[in-house]
Amino acid sequence: MGVNLTDWLGEHAWALWLGLAALLAVAEILSLDLVLIMLAVGALAGAGTAVIAPGLWWLQIVVALAVSVATLMLLRPTLIDKVRSLPGYRSSADTMVGSSGVAVSAISAQGGEIKVAGQSWSARTMVPGQVIDAGSEVEVYEVDGAIAVVYPKHGELP
Repeated sequence: MGVNLTDWLGEHAWALWLGLAALLAVAEILSLDLVLIMLAVGALAGAGTAVIAPGLWWLQIVVALAVSVATLMLLRPTLIDKVRSLPGYRSSADTMVGSSGVAVSAISAQGGEIKVAGQSWSARTMVPGQVIDAGSEVEVYEVDGAIAVVYPKHGELP
């Protein structure tokens, strides 16, 4: 008689945990936000627990959750700080500065909307009283929170 797949997985829970860890690691490569890799580490801890205590599903889950939460709370902030302090690191907001875009609506000091690299951003003009017409090319001077401060690309700089 052949071995039933559910029986095999029940006896080899570590394989499920390793598969989950591998899937999370691949997903991390696509997202690069250092969250899924922390969950993958938790899944590896679950796999280790499954090897030591194969019949205790509740313990495997508790260990996987505890390790995931601990790495998210303790390790991830440290890693993010290290990445951000690397030479040449630029956040997505920093890369916006100097980018060209198009005014989707009229832009004034009170607000407006632009499209840069296919993304819509709230925007305001760099110079109070200036109005940039919809359809005009703009350049991003700075990013103030979630608002791009822009000026006309083909106009005179203030």
